[in-house]
Amino acid sequence: MKNGVSQSRNPSTGSIPIVISTWNHGLPANEAAWIILSEGGYSLDAVEAGVRVPEADPEVITVGYGGIPDANGSVTLDACIMDEKGRAGSVTYLEHIIHPISVARLVMEKTPHVMLSGKGALEFAVENGFKKENLLTPKMKETWKKWKKEKREFSSKINIENQVLENHDTIGMLAIDKEGRISGACTTSGMGYKMPGRVGDSPIIGAGLFVDGEIGGATATGTGELVMKTLGSFLVVELMRNGMSPAEACEQAVKRIAKKIPDYQQHQVGFIALSKSGEYGSFCIQPGFNFAVKTNSLTTLEDSEAWVKTL
Repeated sequence: MKNGVSQSRNPSTGSIPIVISTWNHGLPANEAAWIILSEGGYSLDAVEAGVRVPEADPEVITVGYGGIPDANGSVTLDACIMDEKGRAGSVTYLEHIIHPISVARLVMEKTPHVMLSGKGALEFAVENGFKKENLLTPKMKETWKKWKKEKREFSSKINIENQVLENHDTIGMLAIDKEGRISGACTTSGMGYKMPGRVGDSPIIGAGLFVDGEIGGATATGTGELVMKTLGSFLVVELMRNGMSPAEACEQAVKRIAKKIPDYQQHQVGFIALSKSGEYGSFCIQPGFNFAVKTNSLTTLEDSEAWVKTL
């Protein structure tokens, strides 16, 4: 079942400062970001501090420490960060470092590049004081061994039979500080049991995250391949530039996926967006995606409108 154009669900349009982030682990992440925002701090510092919370939480199995490994049992991380000036940094296929978002920020601030990958990203992190650690927790190691023993095949599709949306819980965060500066961050351990070497949309500027200081920002979660094929976050921001509300822009980005990708109904993708004025919105393919919001007067977890109404 499909619906018409959604309306913005923001009960306090224009509330600044504000932070929004994907999924229920966005609630504690927002609290960390809010400590900085409430004291008049920089939104870039806020989004970095915010997403570091799930990166370090072993119970969040799709981000950072404790993330589901790839098919070979290696935990590999992707992340990117972007500020209101258009500066950006990214790391892909990074091993042994709990906080890839902080490495991504250093790539942005200390190198002439946007993205570092694999061994080079790790060497850069270590040279800048990051400690190498084992990211595969004992619990996740046993889970991976069971998966390997059962010779299960990797699948990026959602578990429709059991009505469970799983394996795609990237955290993306957008924040505006008291001075009106907007920044964004996105970090993930990627799809569980992915092919070694696979990189999704999360560290790709324009796909998993995009920020324009004059317009707003957007970030994505879900099956990254669908987001990469449509440059979803960039599309959302450009639609906002052309006059759409954040919610409308997110919906149109999902419709673009539905139009261009034949098996989109077998996947989940969710977008959240934030305009420079503090208006926010979201939209997703399947029911089940939620996002966290925090302002001076609001702390909430909202369910996103969905294109496919029933699983």
